[in-house]
Amino acid sequence: MDLWSWLLVAALAVTVAGLGRHAAVLLVRPNGPDRSQAIASPARGVLYAFTWGMMPWAKESTRRHLWAYLRGIIFHAGIAAGFLMPLLIPWQAFVPPAIGGAVAVLAAVGALAGVVGLAARIAEPRLRRLSTPDDFFSVGLVSAFLVAAASAWALPGARALFYGLAAATLAYIPFGKIRHCFYYFFSRYFFGLAFGRRGVIGWGQSHE
Repeated sequence: MDLWSWLLVAALAVTVAGLGRHAAVLLVRPNGPDRSQAIASPARGVLYAFTWGMMPWAKESTRRHLWAYLRGIIFHAGIAAGFLMPLLIPWQAFVPPAIGGAVAVLAAVGALAGVVGLAARIAEPRLRRLSTPDDFFSVGLVSAFLVAAASAWALPGARALFYGLAAATLAYIPFGKIRHCFYYFFSRYFFGLAFGRRGVIGWGQSHE
């Protein structure tokens, strides 16, 4: 492996170690059993939480702020494309140009969504009050990483910057708000488990 590959491996090791520490802290916390009588299926609640419950119409906040929801979807799709790029670039000679180009465009569009999100945090008073320095830094870092990812596919000279930003993004995950990509799955699981048991949510039920 070359120097950049080792850099990414080292950054990934920081990510895994940091998230592993978060998991260890989370899993040793008390989690008393729910002693109330189950009136519905916890499993159906979990299934709902990870499927239908993630649709924009499933909760009021996304129904009322559909554009913000779509912007978030585009941003996170761009992030997926950005992290796919280190796997594609070493094999660029064998990757169909249409596929590589589509991944690069998705990363670029994701970066645009991130920049629009930053602008909204600055321009909207309520978002500005709720935002922390980490919010601005995390979204700015990831947006820059996505710009570099899109550029690296077409411009070999941009690859050093791309690998550097990719490593920085990976290494920062356990320390900033980006770690919500890890906690998200825990929160959805326990949400579905608790409210599915109580019959509030569940796959196949009608919710408003």
